[in-house]
Amino acid sequence: MSVKFNDFLVEQLKDEEIRAEYERLQPEFAVVQAFIDARISSEKMQKEFSEKTGIAQFDTSGL
Repeated sequence: MSVKFNDFLVEQLKDEEIRAEYERLQPEFAVVQAFIDARISSEKMQKEFSEKTGIAQFDTSGL
């Protein structure tokens, strides 16, 4: 039996400590997601994205 991530997350967020840390990290997650969304929406390859942003291609590979 597999558990869907959202079901797991809902269950974990019932714990006050986990929820507080999750909420504390939301701004960081939002920044990372913005980079991912920008790369996807611009339909740029890693090399082009690297050239446009000045971020080394290796560093953009995880975005």
